[in-house]
Amino acid sequence: MPGWLKELGLTAYEYQCVRGVNIGEQAAVRLGEVARRYDIALSIHAPYYITLGTDDPALKEKTKMHLLKSMQAARWMGARVVVFHPGTGVGRDRKEVLSRAKKLLKEVLAEAGEMGLGDVRLAPETAGKPAQLGTLEEILELCALDAQVVPAVDFAHLHAAGGGCLKEVDDFARVLDRVEECLGRRAVEELHVHFSPIEYTAKGEKRHRTLEEGLYGPDFSLLAGLLVERDLSPTVICESYDRQVEDALAYRDLYLKIKSSREG
Repeated sequence: MPGWLKELGLTAYEYQCVRGVNIGEQAAVRLGEVARRYDIALSIHAPYYITLGTDDPALKEKTKMHLLKSMQAARWMGARVVVFHPGTGVGRDRKEVLSRAKKLLKEVLAEAGEMGLGDVRLAPETAGKPAQLGTLEEILELCALDAQVVPAVDFAHLHAAGGGCLKEVDDFARVLDRVEECLGRRAVEELHVHFSPIEYTAKGEKRHRTLEEGLYGPDFSLLAGLLVERDLSPTVICESYDRQVEDALAYRDLYLKIKSSREG
């Protein structure tokens, strides 16, 4: 995979553990070696089964297990971050759920430190539905707990959860500004980004779509222009449905075109 991505001119690969961390140490170490050979940045997407704000003891232990196993795999392969969805079912009291999420995340970080994983960064991802834990502000609060926690900003999810809120360049600018305001310049410089077209309803995310369909936002050119203007080099992972590579190449070409036109 890293060699193939290198041939295409892509530079990042998010290894999917969404159905469970099933990669062993030997395979993970080998993947990391090959990725470094081809200069491919690695990240891991942790299992979907994580529910950080739960009050169920069994789910808490499973959440910790999924995160710690993901962090261990990241260490083996040298992945930069472990991306995860904070969880569903916030109900009416978001503050209480967020408080529980913070407490459990602190427990995960403490156990990770005991396991020698204190330098593996966790990246809670912005959610695609208002009913889920993971507004931008909630993600930033989780990140404020410890430098080991960094944001994963999924602009498609923000767009869907906000009912199509990312329409103008200023909408994207406010997201970047808020990350920098809360976490500092380095956080926005090293931001981990997910991007794709997305279909949504009044309840938020319905499904990820593709550029080929030509019907769905958000518009990557608006973000790309800001990245060039502000001299930012985030990792951008394309999550288009079944066309991740094709759309990633289109995003890359659009970014390079904007950069070339402004430098010229």
